[in-house]
Amino acid sequence: MPHFGEEACLVGKKGSGAIFFSYCNLKCVFCQTEDVSLKGEGTPVEIKKLAEIMLWLQNEGCHNINLITPTHIIVSIVLSIREARDNGLTVPVIYNSGGYDKVETLRELDGLIDIYLPDFKFWSPEVAEKLCGAKNYPEVVREAIKEMRRQVGDLTLDSNTGLARRGLLVRHLVLPGLLSETENIIEFLVREISPDTYVNIMGHYHPCGMAIKIPPLNRTLRRSEYVKAMEFAKRAGLKRLDKTHFSLYPLVFSPES
Repeated sequence: MPHFGEEACLVGKKGSGAIFFSYCNLKCVFCQTEDVSLKGEGTPVEIKKLAEIMLWLQNEGCHNINLITPTHIIVSIVLSIREARDNGLTVPVIYNSGGYDKVETLRELDGLIDIYLPDFKFWSPEVAEKLCGAKNYPEVVREAIKEMRRQVGDLTLDSNTGLARRGLLVRHLVLPGLLSETENIIEFLVREISPDTYVNIMGHYHPCGMAIKIPPLNRTLRRSEYVKAMEFAKRAGLKRLDKTHFSLYPLVFSPES
């Protein structure tokens, strides 16, 4: 479907062509889409049909094809992209993942993906093991983001429309009580990726799933936590911070205590 909840540089006027894939290679305790990611809600399609869906979204006017949680079925997706391009797909293709991607897999995507859109969720192995069931997540995502940038570089925007054309866009959701995770992730992006990395530091966390039983994840983010995260990002040297949803954040912050 045309999706309007993404960053402005992806959505434009006619939306991002979102294709959601059932299941996920992570088990985040605060997952907001567990019906799809954990329970597998969805409709099976063949490779040719998936290519047809991509072309339909393009014909509807969507500015890109947004593959959401694609990692675990990448072979089918690669074949579908090739099929769609052979039949006229020209808009950018977005690889929208949790960041838990093997470098070897990403290399198979070189030349097929225009925009990489990974999450960088956790910095420490202990936190990752507790919150997504993958102790090696931090190590994997660091190497994955390096490979993503090697392929597509920093995010480039169309000078006329402001739409993303090619490059890396990193998302990070600030979690309650875990500001040190955020700070370490930001330092890594500045130091080892690029100060020009386009980053969306998100403050819309709210408890879902098992998180309602895990303090401090059983509360929404505090305004002061989000402000500190943004201030740290600026001090660290990040130059391109997305503010698409900034106006929404005051509506979901927890009271200070």
